[in-house]
Amino acid sequence: MAIKISSILVPLDGSSNSFRGLDAAIHMARESHATITGLYVMGITKPRPNNPITPLEKILLKNAQKIMKKAKLKSAKKGVLFHDRVTYGDEGKRIVEVADTKNFDLIVIGSRGMGAAKEIFLGSTSNYVLHKSKKSVLIVK
Repeated sequence: MAIKISSILVPLDGSSNSFRGLDAAIHMARESHATITGLYVMGITKPRPNNPITPLEKILLKNAQKIMKKAKLKSAKKGVLFHDRVTYGDEGKRIVEVADTKNFDLIVIGSRGMGAAKEIFLGSTSNYVLHKSKKSVLIVK
């Protein structure tokens, strides 16, 4: 039985592996006429509404915008609709939460990102997503 793919979640952190994941997702989206949502997770807690933005948050947001702009352009060149989303928290947990709550059909993630923790074969985030997500996961090396 074939699975209909209409929405793909692609976590992006700016690494070449995350963009390889985007390339694979673009190819799949073109074939299935799906949309892609790029997800950038800032590994910090969400600021309180009345607190001013910190210099670190400003840097992270600027970096997220730069990554999403590059991903949107890359997708548009291939005729694929790209949405961006920025969120806060633990990377693996937030990816799984967003995939489940927003009802994505597939998560396409690079095998290693820019995280400091490295595991033997997979990055810690992709390993977490693979084992904790209820959604289908494609890991791109």
